[in-house]
Amino acid sequence: MLYRLLADAVVLVHFAFVLFVVLGGLLALRWRRAAWFHLPAVVWGSGIEFAAGICPLTPLENHWRRLGGEAGYRGGFVEHYVLPALYPEGLTGEVQLALGTFVLLLNLVVYAIVWRRFRTSKD
Repeated sequence: MLYRLLADAVVLVHFAFVLFVVLGGLLALRWRRAAWFHLPAVVWGSGIEFAAGICPLTPLENHWRRLGGEAGYRGGFVEHYVLPALYPEGLTGEVQLALGTFVLLLNLVVYAIVWRRFRTSKD
């Protein structure tokens, strides 16, 4: 039971991190200092996608699931709703490249707006 809770907690943290990578730039529109946390997260998140890599949280989660006697992602809210968003079917290297590109482009647009606001507020 404890290992399953730990694995579920890792999935929730992982999901929150992915959301922060994708949408965290919007926080910088309101609080410029958020960029100091968000930009390294974007570099990490898109880097994992471009390298077709696996976030270290994934093996940690799987390790705790195995220790808890689980064979896969079955049962419960987390497994049915959160995991498919993090680990979609048909995730190929090309899809990961497209996702990484989307995250970078989205954040470039957001930070262009942040920069423009910063520049106009100084004048």
